[in-house]
Amino acid sequence: MTDAQERIRVLWPDHLGLARGKYIPARLASRGVRHCTGVWALGYDRNMTPGTPGSNLEGGLPDMDATFDLSDIRPGWEPGVGIVVADLQRHDSPVAVSPRAALRRAVGDWEALGYRPMVGVELEAYLLEPDGHGGWRPLDAPGSFVYGTGPSVDPHGVIELIWQAADAAGIPLESVNSEYDTPQFEFTIEYSDALRSADNAFLFKVLAREIAQSKGLLCTFMGKPLSDRGGSGTHFNVSLARPDGTNAIHDPAAADGLSELARQCVAGLLAHHRGLAGLCAPTVNAYKRLQPASLSGYWANWGYDHRGATVRIPPERGAATRLEHRQADGAAPAHVAMAAILQAARLGHVNALELQPAETGDGLETVDTDIACPASLGEALEALAADEALVDAVGAELVSQHLTVKRTEWQRFCAATTDWERNEYLPFL
Repeated sequence: MTDAQERIRVLWPDHLGLARGKYIPARLASRGVRHCTGVWALGYDRNMTPGTPGSNLEGGLPDMDATFDLSDIRPGWEPGVGIVVADLQRHDSPVAVSPRAALRRAVGDWEALGYRPMVGVELEAYLLEPDGHGGWRPLDAPGSFVYGTGPSVDPHGVIELIWQAADAAGIPLESVNSEYDTPQFEFTIEYSDALRSADNAFLFKVLAREIAQSKGLLCTFMGKPLSDRGGSGTHFNVSLARPDGTNAIHDPAAADGLSELARQCVAGLLAHHRGLAGLCAPTVNAYKRLQPASLSGYWANWGYDHRGATVRIPPERGAATRLEHRQADGAAPAHVAMAAILQAARLGHVNALELQPAETGDGLETVDTDIACPASLGEALEALAADEALVDAVGAELVSQHLTVKRTEWQRFCAATTDWERNEYLPFL
């Protein structure tokens, strides 16, 4: 915290990927802040699902404490406002349904085995502009192209403003470019220890949306916001550091440079592929992106520098050896998705799972596996509930809370009459 910071914005990630929090005067920062536990029962529609674990709906909706170390306060992107990501406690114990607590648990489980998880995050997003009718349309960028930079892909200069704000907030971007479709962008956040990396990804999404909003635009990390264009993923690049700092998933003596630990981790990710979808792809919309031939992490496969595989092994070796998991999208809370991925990988290691051969198909018309993501959010939630080992590893109460709220979300979708149905059937029926 610096003298220039008059207020502190205390934020924490919830189960919907939203940044809950409060502004407080800097002079009162040492007190922390409190929030109602009822938020854990909320859906996007702001209705509460009865019986949601952690919400205490039947117990009077008590408070929980958002706590943080003053040394963790960083500069924000609003003038005079510092920002910090808080932990949640109740009765001096971590809130079991907290995404950040789940990630701390995953990191602790790996540290007990002698390894420190290191993660880099790639985020994809679209920029949208008002359509004049209360909705949104793709930003007009007729000069845009894949791997584009500059005014041709960013005519409003919003991406440059986002990068400047990220620099000011201490969120280190490794690269930025336009992605496959217009106006889609990829933001790569430098790797760090897992908790710092998740905090950076969490804050970056808030920052990017707010900078875009200040220019009258919408920056969306939704998995498939436009039906006629490609989806947006969130890729987690994972490595494991030994106590001496060396990369434990690299083996210079192996023909492919991968250690046995790395192979077991990939095997764990594939073994829990369907259950992971329930946490990494937690919306109805996510399954519009997770389709065959979409290079999206649909299949339970892995490959060497293969974008048609859910687990891609990039070509770098040595300190840069990593496992890129490609299933998630931006709707997944970064802390939850990262915790789930780390736990699935750990289960592969502790159970010494054997890794299947690398993908030899093109990932478009041919693949070597018939195991795929669930077809819908409803199926994904049931696959998650059935994956008892993953549920136990991530945290049974957190998963139960997630299932309760998300099953309600799925039921609301199934009961809703959509514009597509009206447009398709009303003229004839």
